[in-house]
Amino acid sequence: PAAPTSPYAERPWLASYPDGVPADYDFPRVPIPRLLDDAASSFPQGTALAFLGTTLTYRELQDAVDRFASALKGLGVGTGDRVAVILPNCPQNVIAFFATLRLGAVVVQHNPLYTESELRHQLADCGATVVVCLDRVLAAVEAVRGDTAVRHVVVTSLTDYLPASARLKLRLPLKKARRMRAEISAAVPKTAAVKHFLPLLKASAPARQEAVDPENDLALLQYTGGTTGASKGAMLTHYNLVSNAYMNRLWDTGATAGKEVCLGVLPLFHAYGLTVAMNATVLLGGTLVLLPRFDLDQVFAAIDRWKPTMFPGVPPIYKALTDSPKVRDHDLRSIRLCVSGAMKLPAEIQEQFERVSGASLVEGYGMTETSPSTHCNPVGGTRKPGSIGVPLPGTACKLVDQDDPSKEVPVGQPGELAIAGPQVFRGYWGRDDLTGVFTDDGYVLTGDVAVMDADGFFTIVDRKKELIIAGGFNIYPSEVEEVLFRLPGVADCVVVGVPDRYRGETVKAYV
Repeated sequence: PAAPTSPYAERPWLASYPDGVPADYDFPRVPIPRLLDDAASSFPQGTALAFLGTTLTYRELQDAVDRFASALKGLGVGTGDRVAVILPNCPQNVIAFFATLRLGAVVVQHNPLYTESELRHQLADCGATVVVCLDRVLAAVEAVRGDTAVRHVVVTSLTDYLPASARLKLRLPLKKARRMRAEISAAVPKTAAVKHFLPLLKASAPARQEAVDPENDLALLQYTGGTTGASKGAMLTHYNLVSNAYMNRLWDTGATAGKEVCLGVLPLFHAYGLTVAMNATVLLGGTLVLLPRFDLDQVFAAIDRWKPTMFPGVPPIYKALTDSPKVRDHDLRSIRLCVSGAMKLPAEIQEQFERVSGASLVEGYGMTETSPSTHCNPVGGTRKPGSIGVPLPGTACKLVDQDDPSKEVPVGQPGELAIAGPQVFRGYWGRDDLTGVFTDDGYVLTGDVAVMDADGFFTIVDRKKELIIAGGFNIYPSEVEEVLFRLPGVADCVVVGVPDRYRGETVKAYV
């Protein structure tokens, strides 16, 4: 902890906490699948997942998780083994996540849009023995498989969980059906050495939860870039992720267990979507409406059908909705709370969206290394537009000298944001050198420069690290430059971020 005389140790932000939000909390030390088991026990017939016309109750989801866990066990997955998940938002992603953790194994989430080089590096680095991937990604997986420890590939399609009527339409010998089929699926060669998700699941008996040490056993390797070199796997434990789900739950005092509906547009292969959309919703026993990608028509259709109460997102998503002429044809008034993260929330987007929807749209903050949530503006009561709000329950923060993190900076002065708490990761996979990652007293250094005001609200004013945030996605200039250097005729190049009205920032290269 910070020194007793420190203004940060006095936690001035607690005075701005909404009624009912505790300063501290004894977060349960349980495996992540306990969240699912509790929801299945309390709301067995409640809708857990909704996906393009298909629904799964909590009891059905729990059964699918237990069966797929057994299937993974049959493929040799055991405690501590890594299972790579390369899927968009779909039921298979949720099932594979909880099934892997059921076995005490470790999930490694990957973006299905990764290039072969990105995929090769991450699969080889994490040592995954099993991959669960989309049919459209299979060719990339097969191309890099020989450079990795992967022994088995389980392939699935977005069509696997479509309603029977929708699957039938896709098989019609019509040009439109062929085009739609090509957009959402890909043929798997009959000679491919793969297993198929649904047959594997259905042929397996349910497995039980393996013993897990929540505070020390890894649950997730989440890859995040660096200012130089290749991406690194942030090691997150069961306790990291469970405590962070609870922090989000505690902050939302208006939530009702078993009644909430979350619109899941944020990708589950990012820590933000994984915790704030999926885990926090499962903790509530709510319904997670999964959309495989951000598509305005699908978003509006999901709002019409499911009347979501929670809609976590990034500013470009809220802007796209309010800018659309179609917004007048849809009722957004069911939405109660939107937490915006990953990039600065412009005041005009906040005001516009709140006017159209009637929801509270508040800015928060986090990073992969903190599971990810650390700060949020109060949902009720005082909030300060332009700030990232105040630290969440159980979270300690301070601002330190950018050149000497052992020294705190005075209130009102800019310093590097440093964070401690139960959601803070254990380090990077396979990398023992943590120089510059933590302070001597265990705070993780974020690389973001912030100011804290007298009320304990934090505002990001600069970035210490070279990072471009475009539409909520982290883009590291060194990775783009590395690709450009491979092109014939490129002698030298530099990549920078430039302002962009829609994405916040975008990439510009000087060659």
